[in-house]
Amino acid sequence: MQIEQATIEDLEEVAVLFDKYRQFYQQPTDLEGARSYISERLENKESTIFIVKNSERPLGFAQLYPTFSSISMARAWILNDLFVEKDARKQGVGAMLLLKAKEFALQTGAKSISLSTAPDNHSAQRLYERHGYVRDDQFYHYELNVSD
Repeated sequence: MQIEQATIEDLEEVAVLFDKYRQFYQQPTDLEGARSYISERLENKESTIFIVKNSERPLGFAQLYPTFSSISMARAWILNDLFVEKDARKQGVGAMLLLKAKEFALQTGAKSISLSTAPDNHSAQRLYERHGYVRDDQFYHYELNVSD
């Protein structure tokens, strides 16, 4: 397996994985929408995407968005998306993506990486905790939906 930062040449592979990721979270399939969304992120340099492949196909991806922490006055990253193909799980793909995200955060001088996952996604929670992520019990997360 190899891991690399995705470029526009990886658009089709990442879009397929991204569409499957959205389906995992009960969203309807929309490959064209996924392709457009990922293309915009890559072309506008609005996110950093890492993809794991073997010799035959892509196995998983992670997408990070830049942000800043006012409290620590430093750059931070939001690990917004992480997905591994069902038949590639428990083979170290998720771990590879988390390690690459950490390496990238260190290279870019970031203070932290934050992420969210569904309360019932216990396998992801175990993976994150094995890699040093700590569940926040100091702050509540709020969200305001401003569109339909």
